[in-house]
Amino acid sequence: MLSRTKEFLRQHNYRYEKSYIRPLMAPESVYVFKFGQDSLNNRVIIRYGHTWTGRQRINEIDLRLHKQKHPRVFQNEADMLDYLESHISREQRDPDHTTDAEKV
Repeated sequence: MLSRTKEFLRQHNYRYEKSYIRPLMAPESVYVFKFGQDSLNNRVIIRYGHTWTGRQRINEIDLRLHKQKHPRVFQNEADMLDYLESHISREQRDPDHTTDAEKV
């Protein structure tokens, strides 16, 4: 699961750690994927279930960058990777990332 995401993070020199959570009362399983360059302060939470044939079906992907309270929600891995690509390229262009309100 998320092989393209793991490959993307390896290419951009990010460390990652994964864990599974199997809740007792809910039919969905949860896969937590923490990543970052210096500290693991970003995470992807994948809620998935299984079809009647046994295949895994991703229901929702939550991306929380820098310990956000309100995550960005994606329906598939490709949309999440597009967002991460744009976010990382913007971060590499402007490492300070200060807004006009912060400068005043």
